[in-house]
Parts: sequence; C-alpha cells; structure tokens
Amino acid sequence: MIYLNNAATSFPKAPGTAQAVAMALETPPQDVSRSTASERTGHDCRALLAEWLGCGRGDVVLTPNATFGLNTALLGFPWNRGDVVVTTRAEHNSVLRPLYQLKKRGVIDYVELPVQPDGRVALHDWKAAMAKYKPRLAVFTHASNASGAVNDARALTREASAVGASVLVDASQTMGLIPVAPVEWGADMVAFTGHKYLLGPTGTGGLYVRKGLTLEPVFTGGTGVRSDEDDMPLEMPLRLEAGTGNEASFAGLAASLRYARENPLEPAHFLRLLSGLEEGIHRAGMEYIEVRGPRTPIVAAWSPVYRSEILGEMLALSFDIICRAGLHCAPHYPAVQGGTVRFSLSRFTTEEEIEAVCDALWAIHSD
Repeated sequence: MIYLNNAATSFPKAPGTAQAVAMALETPPQDVSRSTASERTGHDCRALLAEWLGCGRGDVVLTPNATFGLNTALLGFPWNRGDVVVTTRAEHNSVLRPLYQLKKRGVIDYVELPVQPDGRVALHDWKAAMAKYKPRLAVFTHASNASGAVNDARALTREASAVGASVLVDASQTMGLIPVAPVEWGADMVAFTGHKYLLGPTGTGGLYVRKGLTLEPVFTGGTGVRSDEDDMPLEMPLRLEAGTGNEASFAGLAASLRYARENPLEPAHFLRLLSGLEEGIHRAGMEYIEVRGPRTPIVAAWSPVYRSEILGEMLALSFDIICRAGLHCAPHYPAVQGGTVRFSLSRFTTEEEIEAVCDALWAIHSD
C-alpha cells in the first residue's frame, strides 16, 4: 500500500507511539485522586506541546481533536449579541459549522472573505476587511487542508489586532510541519490536532488559550477537584477539560512528540517529492492547484476524464494507492468545489512511491 492521505490522518505513526499507548493501557491506575492521575499521564504531553508552541503548560488545553478545540474556542468565546466575525472561504467545516450555529442562534454575524486560487487570503483583502467590519474575532486557517498553501499568520494576526479583534488560528495542518508560534504571532487562540503531522494517535489535539482570555466551558462535569462548586473551576486548563481524558492516546502523542523533536524534518525532501508528483500529474494530462511559496506537502488535482471520487476508487482498488477525493471539508473554497483528488505526503513518503503514483495516473489516463 502507498498511503498519501496524511492530511486526514497520518500513517505510519512515529516509532514508539503504539508501544506507548499499549503501555498506558496495560498500566493500572494507582493514584487516589483523578487530578493527580491526570497530571501523571498528561504532564509529559502537555509540557511537550507547550514547548512546541512556545507557551506555558497552563495555556494548553488537551482536547480529542482540533474540531473540539475549535468548537471550544468559538462556542465558549465571550460574545456580545451582534458581534461580527471575519473568516475566509478556505476554512474547514470545523470552523464554518460552529459559526453557522452561532449565527442561526442570533449570537453573531460573520463574513467569509474570498481567497486566491491557491487558497491563501490576500493580505490587502484581509486588511481592508478588518478596517471595514472591525470584527470581534478573526478566524483563519494557518494552511489550507485542500491545497497546502500557508497563510502568513503573523501578518494576518497583526492586522486583526490593530482593530481590536481577537484571533483564532486553525493550525490543524501545520503542527508538526512548520513553526506554530501563537505568542510570537500575538494570537489569542490556536487549535491543533495530534493525529496528522504530529504523527500521534487519533483522539488527541489541543487548544492554546492566551492568558487572561476566559472562555465559557462548552462541556461541564467532573474535574476531580473543587467538586463542591456548581461551576467549572476558573483555573486553566482545568476549566475546559471536563471528564476523563484519553490518557492512553496522549501517552502515544507524547512519544510521537519526542520522536519529532529528535528527528527534525527536512523541507527539501518534501519539495523534491512534490515537484516530482506535480510533473507526473501534468504528464498524465491532469491539472492541479498551483501553490507557490510556503506550503504543506499536499497536491490537489483533477482529471479531465474521471470524477474525483471515481479516480480515487481506481487508485485504491487497482493500484493500492490511498488518497482523498472530494471537497475535503472545505466546501466554500472555489478551487475544490468540483472535487479534487488530494495527495498528502508524510516524512516517510519515498521517491519510489511518488514514481509509482505517477505511473498509475499515466496508466489510468493512457487507456
């Protein structure tokens, strides 16, 4: 099997990840208080994530995935009725649907800015929108999950902050690939997941929350401490971590973070592979979204002959090549509205695999 669907979920995982999960599952709980058990299991992972983000441990809320993090940020934000949100048309449904729910309830209104063909929002469009709408919150993806184009998070955050807007960044596609630095950017919240380019298990993710920003909990329940109080504790990150966490998977994520720290990525490797894949796509008579400048290892392409779903099935069934076909949960991004086949590489992808994919596309389109 050739696996090129890493923008959805990475495979293979980092060496040692599965063993760490198994060890956590096979180790009996020994602490009297659930809070101390949580500290024992989650301490290493939270500390590693804080190191990755350049923030304090208390600023990192552990969540089951980025979707939970984005919902926690958007639904728990201290809104005033009638607030305006500015976002982009390249956003994932994990942003669009919570915003739609808030609008449907009459809490906010929101504006989706157009994006360039590669999926980036133009800085001049963003700056103009900040001046025009003066939003309460600005939301953007650090990198498009459909094209791989990386936005300039620092510049976008600077323009939003200049008009007094808070900023939420979706870093689902960049954590583990390129620096995610909320403190340096000045971002108020950054959501991320552990099962993509951090090479961790599913069921892991998080939300960075700036010190001083108080979110209302979306989920309430047991915390193991302050159990006599009706409300969730004010202390972060406990305030936003109701219930028993996915301790085994976070033990696996900690192992994958250690692996990533000890084995840094080589961006030149990705660029060579992406160039070869784009050449093969072009040779097969297909088109693809052209991305220049900073990018993640994604190529989104379409065929002049086959619908994306059909081409994806042909690659899987006839060539054992796993990719992703469809809208990629970014339904308002014009470049993918007709459907594309998305090839997303990992640090473990080889030149031989890329050559095999190119040969398969040629074989399909040469009949």
